Amino acid sequence: MPKIDDWDEKREARMSDSATAMRHLVGYARPFLGEFLVVVGLVLVYIVTQVMQPWLVKIVIDKDLIVRHPAFRSIVTIGLMYLVVTVIGLFANFTQNRKLQWIGQRIVRNIRVDLFTHIESLSVRFFDTHETGRLITNVSSDTNQVSQFFTSFLLSLIQDGATLLFVMGAMLLLDWKIALVSFIVIPVIVLISALFRKKLRDNYRYTRSRYSRLIGFTAENLGGMRITQIFHQQKKQFDQHTGFNRRYTEGNINEYKWSVMFNRTFSILGNLSVAMMMWIGGEAVLHRTIQVGVLYAFISYIQQFFNPINSLTQNWNTLQTSMISAERIGGVLLTKPEIEDPPNPVTVDHVSAGGPMDVEGQVAFDQVTFGYDPDKPVIKDISFSIPPRSFVGFVGETGAGKSTLMGLLTRFYDIQQGRITVDGIDVRSFRQQDLHRVMAIVQQEVNLFSGTVADNIRLFRPDITDEAVREAAIVAGADEFIRELPGGYEARIRAKGANLSLGQRQLLAFARALALQPKILILDEATASLDSATEMTLQAGLTRIAAGRTTLVIAHRLSTIRQADLIYVMDHGRIIEQGNHEQLMHLGGYYADLVNRSAPTELVERNA
Repeated sequence: MPKIDDWDEKREARMSDSATAMRHLVGYARPFLGEFLVVVGLVLVYIVTQVMQPWLVKIVIDKDLIVRHPAFRSIVTIGLMYLVVTVIGLFANFTQNRKLQWIGQRIVRNIRVDLFTHIESLSVRFFDTHETGRLITNVSSDTNQVSQFFTSFLLSLIQDGATLLFVMGAMLLLDWKIALVSFIVIPVIVLISALFRKKLRDNYRYTRSRYSRLIGFTAENLGGMRITQIFHQQKKQFDQHTGFNRRYTEGNINEYKWSVMFNRTFSILGNLSVAMMMWIGGEAVLHRTIQVGVLYAFISYIQQFFNPINSLTQNWNTLQTSMISAERIGGVLLTKPEIEDPPNPVTVDHVSAGGPMDVEGQVAFDQVTFGYDPDKPVIKDISFSIPPRSFVGFVGETGAGKSTLMGLLTRFYDIQQGRITVDGIDVRSFRQQDLHRVMAIVQQEVNLFSGTVADNIRLFRPDITDEAVREAAIVAGADEFIRELPGGYEARIRAKGANLSLGQRQLLAFARALALQPKILILDEATASLDSATEMTLQAGLTRIAAGRTTLVIAHRLSTIRQADLIYVMDHGRIIEQGNHEQLMHLGGYYADLVNRSAPTELVERNA
């Protein structure tokens, strides 16, 4: 088996050890303590019925069968007792399993809800460094594995552990000397468990890691299937998928190999113990030190002794899988959001129904420095101030830091130095909910959800009325194509907007931003996916869109910001020029060069 030395696996192991994570998850069982006690009671009833059965047969053999005058009436009576005991045991076993499944499913439901809610609360940087496939596995597969702890291993621990105690007690009552001889297998069991434990655990951790990567690759590949087909990369993607699948398969085979070895070792040990008991017990019967019924009971109890051990060893795999899954889930649940609300946030004077806070929309950066790696800043000592209701553009080559500025303003990341303010108040002084209420961002990549057009515009917020949805769509220029859809605003959108064009998705993103009534609107290359005709339509309405709000535009097409009140030109994380279009063209510097280089391209796009 390949050694687990991947950086992300080491990081995950550092985040939470299994014991801590499992203790955290077991806390979810506390509300169901009463139900667990009922299960324990039913388990004890079931165990007593199982232990009584060999004892009843022993009585029949020694007192009613191998005697000179067998007592038929006594045999019938004990037979009826055996039947009643068996029925009671079956009923108790059925009820305990059903109740434990009910408890386990509710516990896991609560874990899954809390896990998903916690993931939603984590900062953007978390998603920059964690694969989507891994998180999907956490929410779906890992929670199912944890459910096995409650519904399978926990039952086995209670039932099989109590069975061992009751069986050992019954054996001691029958003949304590032979019982003590039988118990010499216990140290062997402990030794075998210790030898196999680490191997089983490492195998499962490796398998889960490979499974996460397979799921992540599959999700990513299906999401980019158009690109794969356009560039005819099916063979390459197939080979990569085969590689991930092969490693997962090899891990599974290795895991099951060690699991089978572990379980069969105990099966062999159990059979050897029965053979030893037949030899020792047979000698005792021949020498008349014990009766035949006692030997039968001992053999039955030896089998009952190893049945729970076999069950525990088989469920040992369940424990290992549950512990690893708990560690992975705990690693996420114990991750604290990098961006947190202040203990004493700035209060807001007014929040209208579905509307923004009563702010003006002034934005200021004061000597701001930031790097995704603190030792490698991508924004370097930037300062500027944008008056309320201004239309401001940001331009520069790819990697200049334009989008990073917007991520800092929305507080997706926290700066290392300096200060960012809205209306003179540091953005770190607001609750994130309040800060994001006054801002809306439209990006080049649009995320739409399964649901109606209206739902995607209002983002499932019931406080945004149908009238507000339509008004936002009209201002964004989306109303015309929406009314042409089957069902209009109630038309169903497939996941990621697969049944809409890129331009239609972008217009819906504009409508969504406007429906939120932001005081600060951020357009991050939002027109890059639009065709020239749609872009010209949108530009004609951009004055309406920007009216009454501060609008910050990161421009891919420089024609978008020609009418901006102010344009900031960025290069390598610094502002190197600023002014309106005419001033910057007259300056004849970096901006003028960008305009001259982009003009032929934009002309070709318009003619096309």
